[in-house]
Amino acid sequence: MKMYQVDAFSSEVFKGNPAAVLLLDQPMEDALMQNIAAENNLAETAFALPLEAGGWHLRWFTPTQEVDFCGHATLATAHVLIAHQGCAGPLQFETRVGRITVTEAAIDRAGAGQVGYQLDLPRFAPEPLEALPPEIAATFAVEPQALFRNFENLFVVLLDEAAVRGFEPDLPAMTKLGRLGVVVTARADADSEADFVSRYFAPGAGIPEDPVTGSTHSTLVPYWAEVLGKPDLLAYQASKRGGWLQCTDTGERVLVRGQAVTYMAADLTLPEATD
Repeated sequence: MKMYQVDAFSSEVFKGNPAAVLLLDQPMEDALMQNIAAENNLAETAFALPLEAGGWHLRWFTPTQEVDFCGHATLATAHVLIAHQGCAGPLQFETRVGRITVTEAAIDRAGAGQVGYQLDLPRFAPEPLEALPPEIAATFAVEPQALFRNFENLFVVLLDEAAVRGFEPDLPAMTKLGRLGVVVTARADADSEADFVSRYFAPGAGIPEDPVTGSTHSTLVPYWAEVLGKPDLLAYQASKRGGWLQCTDTGERVLVRGQAVTYMAADLTLPEATD
């Protein structure tokens, strides 16, 4: 079976967020999908199965569990289908958070005429949060500027970009939150190309720090669009690998645009009984 590894939200390898992609021709056992994801030890491994009515059923696995929502592995899957399988967009993916549509799109930031992809994602409005969970309260020495959450993550607004870049997570404490992830974010510096920056940690899901996260922007974009008073935003995820996301809040959906590049195509050797 063929497997691709793609660096998402990047135009060059060794940057952005790596995801593995497998295109299935028949359903695969959950246990085997989880074993493959654990063997890959990437933030996400995506499994796409074609649907009779058209489109794809898409599932995402971390090294430890299946997750409800993943943007960068969706981008990686679309890249594989378009760049390596000759599929034409728009591509429709049926997922746990509903339908995600991906189309080819121009990427302004990287230079005129460069082609990338646009993800049409669900919009999860920020839900106010009164206080940090006690498990991680001590991690933040300075009072956060704001707190909010969605169905799968907590969001902590810090004073400035330097606070986000310099943030030192207490991963053992965050692990106690289980499947709940933690995002730190701030308005970008005045001389920055970006409008806002973020970092994302989900050690309870087997992801100590995610390099570039599409799904968190389904809530980050509505928040910063309101704070900054504009719907079109440029986001930078300030991880070690880093990545840029061009975003738009439509009021009903969140559009995220980025590039992707293939790092590897490999042949998997799987047990015959479950191949």
